[in-house]
Amino acid sequence: MSSGAGTGMVTWYRRPWSLTVRTTVSFALIACVVIGTLGAYFYQSVKASMEAHADLQLIGRVTHFSRLASDVYTVAELKHRPLLFETMLGAERDVLIFRRPGEAPFIRVNPDDLAVPPQLAALMAGDGGAPTREAILRTRLRDGVPIYWAAALARSNEDGSMVEVIAAHPLANEMQMLGAYRDRVLLATLVGMLAATALAFFAIRRGLRPVGSIAARAAEISPASLDVRLDERGAPAELRGLVGAFNAMLDRLGEGYERLSQFSADLAHEIRTPVGALIGQTQVALSQVRRPEEYEEVLESNLEELNRLGNIAENILFLAQADHARLSIEHAAVALPAELNKIAEYFEGLADEKGMRFEVAADGMLWANPLLCRRAINNLVVNAVRYGAPGSVIRLCGAREGGSTVVSVENQGEAIPREQLDRLFDRFYRGDAARSRVAESNGLGLAIVQAIMALHGGQAEATCPAPGRVRFALRFPSHLPSHLPPHSPSQLSPESAA
Repeated sequence: MSSGAGTGMVTWYRRPWSLTVRTTVSFALIACVVIGTLGAYFYQSVKASMEAHADLQLIGRVTHFSRLASDVYTVAELKHRPLLFETMLGAERDVLIFRRPGEAPFIRVNPDDLAVPPQLAALMAGDGGAPTREAILRTRLRDGVPIYWAAALARSNEDGSMVEVIAAHPLANEMQMLGAYRDRVLLATLVGMLAATALAFFAIRRGLRPVGSIAARAAEISPASLDVRLDERGAPAELRGLVGAFNAMLDRLGEGYERLSQFSADLAHEIRTPVGALIGQTQVALSQVRRPEEYEEVLESNLEELNRLGNIAENILFLAQADHARLSIEHAAVALPAELNKIAEYFEGLADEKGMRFEVAADGMLWANPLLCRRAINNLVVNAVRYGAPGSVIRLCGAREGGSTVVSVENQGEAIPREQLDRLFDRFYRGDAARSRVAESNGLGLAIVQAIMALHGGQAEATCPAPGRVRFALRFPSHLPSHLPPHSPSQLSPESAA
């Protein structure tokens, strides 16, 4: 039981997130990064502004007190006014020291009793000069609060002696303000991310509604409703290409399903005729006792119908194999003149019965499977003899045309409407003029020709170059197609069949 539960947990964990969740999480991360970056930028800007303000305030303070010591008050007067300077500082922890070099301070405002850093002496401004920002010494108190130090020398107007003016400013209040600002930035980032995530979720969910509509519409499609199509005009621009491709796929599936249905109906019709003849003749023969000669005639007639059924089965099997054996035929060089003359000689007796004759005009070589190529040409010749005009000429031609080798069979006969030319290679299709001779053909000969050409990567074409003339052309590629190996074992039965 625990194993099954573990398997269920793994399956759930590996289940991919929905597009809405993925996009929302991505948007939330982006919002967090953007808002956090802006908050950090503003925080650093405020911090830099406070530090600059503290620098300027400290420089101004040192400069001001240096002028008081040199121009306004004497040292004796300064010693008697310590409270004045404490009031002028304005901060409880600020430091202000007046002293002569090497002596104890005569004014000392130092609430935290901080020691003056010894390195401050090297940064002290000269006689009457104001300290710069580069001369400010930055240290930290024990509690980590930054403190800035600045110092300058002032010449006393009493006796001309030098007085050191030292000032310091702990940034305790500034750090408190920055801490409060940082907390507000973090809170704003969190709230902004949550708000952006919620808004993004609803916006994305609303934006993906057309996908749900498309899915619901697609769910309505079934073999009984293949004419249903998705609304391409009402789809968003990003989905129109997908909807168009899906509709095109449905068109192909609908066409294939319709052809398959027609094929099934035609197959049933073709089989029903010989089976019905077999049943009827057998029932008649068994209705009463007959002579052995009569039974022999019935058996001969039944054998003809059985041969026809076998021929249909063989051809259907060949077409089924051809649909799944595109990579399993051998190729070899075929001499066109010798091959076409051999075929004409083979069917010469059949043509003589209708007063027909052959003309062969061929040159060059053909790269194809010899047996399958012969079967395709045989089917075209049988078709020409069967439907050609008595006493006419059947022309067998073979030549190079551009990058292909074309083998054609041309005969005189009844004109074929243009709309029927493209359908001649469909399975079980026969023109209206031939339906009265259904016993002569099962309608698969030209379909086999097309299947053989597909195996070779070529094309089969039917045209009427002139009134009363029909031309069937087999266009073989002059080189071996890349998807067909030159020496793979054949899995097809290439025996001749019409």
